[in-house]
Amino acid sequence: MRRSRAKFLAAAHADCRAAQHAVLKDLLQLNQGSDFSRDHQLSGSISLKEFRNQISVADYELVRPYVQRVAEGEHSALLGESNRLLMFAITSGTTAESKLIPVTDRFLSDYRRGWQMWGIGTYSEHARLQKLNIVQISSSHQKFETTGKTPCGNISGLVAAMQNPIVRTLYTVPAAVAEIRAADAKRYTILRLSLADPFVGMQITANPSTLLQLAEYSTARSEDLIRDIRDGGMRGCDLPDTVRMALRPVLKANPSRARVLENIRSEYGHFRPRVCWPMLGVLGVWCGGSASAYIPRLRELFDDLPVRDHGLHASEGRMTLPLEDNSPVGVLEIQTHFFEFIPLRESESSSPIVLEAHELAVGEEYLILLTTSSGLYRYNIRDVVRCVGFYGASPMLEFRHKGAHISSITGEKVAESQVVESVASASSKTGFYPRTFSLTPCWGDPPGYTLFVDSQTLGYDSNAAPSGSMIRNVRLLEFAANVDEALRSRNMEYAEKRESGRLSEISVVELSAEVWRKFTQTRQSRAGGSAEQYKHPCLIPDPQFEKTFLKTCGLC
Repeated sequence: MRRSRAKFLAAAHADCRAAQHAVLKDLLQLNQGSDFSRDHQLSGSISLKEFRNQISVADYELVRPYVQRVAEGEHSALLGESNRLLMFAITSGTTAESKLIPVTDRFLSDYRRGWQMWGIGTYSEHARLQKLNIVQISSSHQKFETTGKTPCGNISGLVAAMQNPIVRTLYTVPAAVAEIRAADAKRYTILRLSLADPFVGMQITANPSTLLQLAEYSTARSEDLIRDIRDGGMRGCDLPDTVRMALRPVLKANPSRARVLENIRSEYGHFRPRVCWPMLGVLGVWCGGSASAYIPRLRELFDDLPVRDHGLHASEGRMTLPLEDNSPVGVLEIQTHFFEFIPLRESESSSPIVLEAHELAVGEEYLILLTTSSGLYRYNIRDVVRCVGFYGASPMLEFRHKGAHISSITGEKVAESQVVESVASASSKTGFYPRTFSLTPCWGDPPGYTLFVDSQTLGYDSNAAPSGSMIRNVRLLEFAANVDEALRSRNMEYAEKRESGRLSEISVVELSAEVWRKFTQTRQSRAGGSAEQYKHPCLIPDPQFEKTFLKTCGLC
């Protein structure tokens, strides 16, 4: 399997430019009967130069009015006649209003093919997974309907709902669980089902923080979980009647499994993952960008289990395919969308240089633009990627951070990826590993940055005696100094501003787990999308963050 996959990939990426031009022509032909295409004079016969002349680099506002007409049932506003609409994926936007991304037959086919290639690669390197089960966490694809009766939600839920029934038996968590809206009820259900299954070989979810949250929640609800697995059924949470009926066949009593879990809890004090699932072989989560902040804790909890990055993907489309474990780097998926790139140094230009995929330079960072079968054209998704090499003629890319996640109050241009790397460096030096953190700029004389961290940090007792609290405060100051030093080494402009006194040193403020929980809930409710899609911001470039956000929300 590994050899045939390598042969296929080598052929697919032998001529990146030709493949991309063929994709662009195909995408323009696919939707050329739409009003958008007619309004912008697009067709499969135009050249790349003509395409760029017709469509400037764009954000969602270019297509929003056309998407709104599609949502009302007028599909030809944006989509070609053969490009059947299935649903809208919901994703957050730069404004308070969520974005609706059309998911069509073609888009879904490309999306599933990308995941199939991901699966083939993962299974080829971990052959024993083929005989084991999968715990995959997804969200509903039908949270609500548009006025045109099109379901809106998460594409992962649609994929789960459409799976072959035989393939579906490999998944420990049935598709119906995606329909549970209450976060705690969904967590409990996932744990109730997965802990009852000793034959789990892989766990898949977007954010590593989701697995960490599940682990903490399993400890808090261990008594209820053991009881429900022993007795059958599920008394530990309230479920919608339709979901409870769908799950009834898999909620059987299993006294022997309950005894095993009881023994594990007694010995370790919690459900230690590698003991609960002795054949667990891979974790499928993001490990690049801000998600990398959670990987050290994940490795500790799962005893250094291999991590397989999903690749760079969003509601707007899949972009990269990782080729090995423990790396966020992936080859550009050139057979699905048409990609263009703006060098990051050109991001503020009114007429930036725009490159094709094969024109990238190793070591440089870029904003990525998408033209897709869903009717997005030259769409700036605001993801910053770095080219780290080439696979054949196609670039190998590493996700760095969202373009919006850059802070600059004196010209220092601090990026979220630099913050994550600096905190990781400081943690390894001081032994202070924040469970959750966010860096924000703050006004002052001089201004500077505040790092908000979870008070329940690993290795420290938040209920320590006064003398212990004093030691903790000293160590927090040591940690802050190390973060500051690490950030200086990664950002020359930040170092210059610190040395000249234009920026003050980084300070650290502890917030309780309850504050972080409310913070997350508030951001999720504002942004739209699912809990699994939520990406915790490790950098919040808002100097008024503490004053206007935390206090307004009653968090401090």
